[in-house]
Amino acid sequence: MIVIKTPDEIERMRAACKAAAETLAAVAREVQPGRTTAELNDVAAELIAKLGGKSPFLGYKGYPGHICVSVNEEVVHGIPSKRRVQYGDIVSLDIGIILDGFVGDNATTVAVGVVEARTQQLLQVTQQALQAGIAAARAGNRVGDISHAVQTTVESQGFSVVREFVGHGVGRKMHEEPQIPNYGRSGDGPKLKPGMTLAIEPMINAGTSDVVMLSDGWTVVSADGAPSAHFEHTVLVTDGDAEILTWLRKSPYESKAR
Repeated sequence: MIVIKTPDEIERMRAACKAAAETLAAVAREVQPGRTTAELNDVAAELIAKLGGKSPFLGYKGYPGHICVSVNEEVVHGIPSKRRVQYGDIVSLDIGIILDGFVGDNATTVAVGVVEARTQQLLQVTQQALQAGIAAARAGNRVGDISHAVQTTVESQGFSVVREFVGHGVGRKMHEEPQIPNYGRSGDGPKLKPGMTLAIEPMINAGTSDVVMLSDGWTVVSADGAPSAHFEHTVLVTDGDAEILTWLRKSPYESKAR
């Protein structure tokens, strides 16, 4: 069942998403050569606690981290560890927070110093795909319009869409209906209505779209070892343009979307 949020619930979603966005921006600033991914997790845990929230990831189906930190060919769900960030890496941060009973969810991919030109293009195209998906998140459209916008943006630039993992509704639970694939046909899927809150999150590979799960049972990597990028916003469907609930005007890690 797709949950339409009441005005009070929307205000609580705004607060949770603002906290998630602040945490993501702060942790992104800490992504530097020599830092371990476990240290980034610790920074996030401290910030989430200071904001009066808790992580929706910690303990979810046994997941051991407060956040997900995925490096280079790691697509999503990288477990924080003693791995040290290196100059030239790209580091994807997926961060959520539960605040006052509601979940804010967002992600970004940070370039550590100068990266290869194709990798930099991957980051730019993934951000463009996210913005295209958000632009399609309008009342009267359907989920497939979001999916199609993401897919066409990505594939027109020679990159590939990960198909095994999708965006989703978000609210009192981290994963609500509807599922939002990053590929599909315009006009397919549930109709978008004002009051729906959606986590739109392109996961895009520089090479093949195929992925492999590592032996830890969580970390997903590109099958060919090519870099992967992940950007995500939680948005509110309105009568006009979608409201980006996790967008921070002063964040240096996101395109200025509106």
